Amino acid sequence: QVQLMESGGGLVQAGGSLRVSCLASGRTFSYYTMGWFRQAPGKEREFVAAISWESGSTRYADSVKGRFIISRANIANTVYLQMNSLKPEDTAVYYCAADRVPGLPPALEREYEYWGQGTYVTVSS
Repeated sequence: QVQLMESGGGLVQAGGSLRVSCLASGRTFSYYTMGWFRQAPGKEREFVAAISWESGSTRYADSVKGRFIISRANIANTVYLQMNSLKPEDTAVYYCAADRVPGLPPALEREYEYWGQGTYVTVSS
């Protein structure tokens, strides 16, 4: 069992930056691939970014590529999502997810077993 807790959400102006974090507990964090997803009001949850546990390889949605950076600090059991050049359309609840999947980090929700409660990010225009 893995417990995930997101933090760092808030209100930011368009063009600004924000970093959200996800603290994991319960199992050996370094063996878990970590992903970030988001759900905007009235929309389905979508993939944002992911980082593998084996090689540290990363994967990004096209909508955030070049603006967001996912990283992890295994010693701190934490995964981060640095969000730069934020746009109003980035407004959403951001969720972190975890699973022990080999290879490239997946972009599909069904590949992740464990989920946090989410942290809300609002980008004002």
